[in-house]
Amino acid sequence: MNDDAIEVELGETGFGENYIDQEDQTASLDEYFAARKPFRVVYQTSNYFLPQIVDLIKETGNLILRPDYQRRPRWNSVKQSALIESMLLNIPVPPIYLYENAAARYEVMDGQQRINAIRDFFSNQLRLKGLQILSRLNGLNYQECPAHVVRTLDRASVSTVVLLLESDQGYSGTLDLRPSDLRRHVFDRLNTGGIKLNAQEIRNAMNPGPLRDAILRMSQLPVFTEVFRIPPYDPEEKESEERIKNNLYAKMTDCELALRFVALRDENLIRGGMRDILDRAMAKKLTREEADTIVAEFGERLEFLSELFEGRPFQIEDAHQQSRRIYAAIYDASIVALDRCWDQRESIRDRATEIRQGLRRAFEDEEDRATLTGRINTAKAVRERISLFGNLLLGKGS
Repeated sequence: MNDDAIEVELGETGFGENYIDQEDQTASLDEYFAARKPFRVVYQTSNYFLPQIVDLIKETGNLILRPDYQRRPRWNSVKQSALIESMLLNIPVPPIYLYENAAARYEVMDGQQRINAIRDFFSNQLRLKGLQILSRLNGLNYQECPAHVVRTLDRASVSTVVLLLESDQGYSGTLDLRPSDLRRHVFDRLNTGGIKLNAQEIRNAMNPGPLRDAILRMSQLPVFTEVFRIPPYDPEEKESEERIKNNLYAKMTDCELALRFVALRDENLIRGGMRDILDRAMAKKLTREEADTIVAEFGERLEFLSELFEGRPFQIEDAHQQSRRIYAAIYDASIVALDRCWDQRESIRDRATEIRQGLRRAFEDEEDRATLTGRINTAKAVRERISLFGNLLLGKGS
């Protein structure tokens, strides 16, 4: 068993909302659309030389590489290098889609990975790696490449499609679409042929505000990244190859884990399946002060559990395994159970050894093990494992 094994229940993918049109259903389709200005996206296309793309990035504020609905970077250096090789071989690459959010200012709707690869190579941060055809260039950065290669890249271009401001202003139908809705719907359509957004990426896209910001901050806490084996964040928030390779980070599962704390501590939200629970929680509207409180409380409880379980919370030493596995379900149960009896934390701390032993015994019981590992994520099962862990913390029924 791999030491990095982490059992996490991921939500299903999907996107979009169902809008109910309350207009007269008896009107013909022709009359219906003739009476309303149909929604149309206004866009323009152009080509940018690669150095122009780099210059656009350098002009502070003119190009937003990761708007709130974008996923995290997932390309490693091999995939970035393959794009540069494609440019050198004149192989067509998909266009980059931008959204004009103010005059001459753009958000990247689709193509973030390609832009990052171009930026990293032209700034000498990327050394070519894994090239199959131009293998003699492996190991070189931009400034080390032969003059002919540099000239070829300087003349290479990328097609861009810019969604213009007029798209937001030109719709007068009944769907009450906001500019942010338009961007996210177009973003989803652009991504239907690529890597589908997972459940947490969708939540992140559809729910801007203090809670989303709090969840990102929770996932960046040093105790969180240490417990879940995610490379730590540096002060400048730069992406790192190690973090991009981390599965929890790349798929935003770290944010989903943070959201679980927000969701499951609220008894009223625990109904239906886990995805429904998390969807409802992400839609909560918080003030900045409430969000700050959640971040602080989450950090306190996580630090406490890390200390209680000697730096290895949410893990069980299985007699049939050579290593420990992190269980998201045990994380759910322990942090929420602790939150509910936080005022008794000192007595819990005094019983640390007994609690650790009790957890091992519970894991040896077939029924308790099934509850703790979260193979079933119904509301009933979630409540049962929180209750089980609460009894363990408080020494009840042991």
